[in-house]
Amino acid sequence: MRVELRFMPASWLSRGFAVSERNVEVDGDEPDGNDYDELYRDTADSGGPPWDIGGPQPALAEVLDDGVKGPKVLDVGCGTGDLAIALARRGYEVTAIDISRVAIDMARAKAAGEGLTVHFEVQDATDLSLPSAPFDSVFDSGLLHSLSRRGGGEVDDYLALLPGLAAPGATVFVLAVSLEAGHGWGVTEELLRAGFPEPEWVDTEVEEIDVAAETGGRELVLLGFLLRTVRAFDT
Repeated sequence: MRVELRFMPASWLSRGFAVSERNVEVDGDEPDGNDYDELYRDTADSGGPPWDIGGPQPALAEVLDDGVKGPKVLDVGCGTGDLAIALARRGYEVTAIDISRVAIDMARAKAAGEGLTVHFEVQDATDLSLPSAPFDSVFDSGLLHSLSRRGGGEVDDYLALLPGLAAPGATVFVLAVSLEAGHGWGVTEELLRAGFPEPEWVDTEVEEIDVAAETGGRELVLLGFLLRTVRAFDT
């Protein structure tokens, strides 16, 4: 049976992208790992979910050559691994996690196909266990606004983990869709800044950006933010 769609399902909205040809009502909770697994399987033959654009988000791609501190880098909510792989190509020691085992399996296959070493793990970003922490750079491409949409205490749980994941002097990058994109969800600059307060975080900048998506052979652009902040040396 074909469902008449107005918006993306909540599972797709978790990464913040809009109108799809295959859709269901937005109402409902964010998916767990098994729901994401189903989503990745269902879209594997049609280009993947909208946030899977075949490479890093353009706003993040711009920082890869001169804005990344290394050698150790973490990609939280890595999906099928395009950002993690782009970092590994540049010689960084990359750890990447996602809640979907299907996405991680796809990411591992991509990295192996290029002969690259990336440490991929299936983990929940609100309950991480990473012996290789802390990292010199941390990337979040769409995860924070996913947790924000879910509500509850998951945003707080995730943000509470970040100081332990980022080494003193490390840079954290957070890419998120803006509430002003007009789809009834997203984050504000105020919410982003509130998540990284002084004195624990310093030199925080929030830039307005475009967030890219692809669905049904169409390229989509949403209003978004890129936050950059530095873990303070002394707190």
